[in-house]
Amino acid sequence: METGRLEAFSDGVIAIIITIMVLEMKPPRAADFAALGPIAPILVSYILSFVYVGIYWNNHHHLLKATRGVTASIMWANLHLLFWLSLIPFVTGWMGQTNFAALPVALYGVVLLSSGIAFLILQRRIVSNQGRDSALAKSLGSDRKGKLSPLLYAVAIPLAFVATWAAGALYVAVALMWLIPDRRFENGLEGPREYPDGHA
Repeated sequence: METGRLEAFSDGVIAIIITIMVLEMKPPRAADFAALGPIAPILVSYILSFVYVGIYWNNHHHLLKATRGVTASIMWANLHLLFWLSLIPFVTGWMGQTNFAALPVALYGVVLLSSGIAFLILQRRIVSNQGRDSALAKSLGSDRKGKLSPLLYAVAIPLAFVATWAAGALYVAVALMWLIPDRRFENGLEGPREYPDGHA
């Protein structure tokens, strides 16, 4: 199977995820700024989730561009990732509508953690298929950010039951960490098809 078909399918799913999230937001009936107050948590949770989905879309695109051929295990690993990403609209809506209550904030972290692990699995399957000596494997290196992100999620999940604001701050910190461009791929890879940026 060509990587283009897998990327096109994944792009379609991610586009639907974003569409569902925005459709979940209901505009206020009043026409003043005060009316935005009650829906502020929903707006904040949507913005955070939009950034996360955007990061995954961007990094997934670059990862597949560095992939030569798709095996059955890569396809299933990709579906595994899309499954967890498809749950983001649910936890986003629940977290916003409950004004960042502890359980929804913790469950949001569970979905982010599972998505991060799923991306790692997909990445490992692709590297295994291409070989440990491939340019992709060498460019990933120790993948410090990829390993640090799940750790921060794992800390944030129980922290949500103690201080939801602190858990939320960790989610924001991970997102900001992945918004910073990773120069190792620009410096370490040659050719247009090998530019993975990592994952969230």
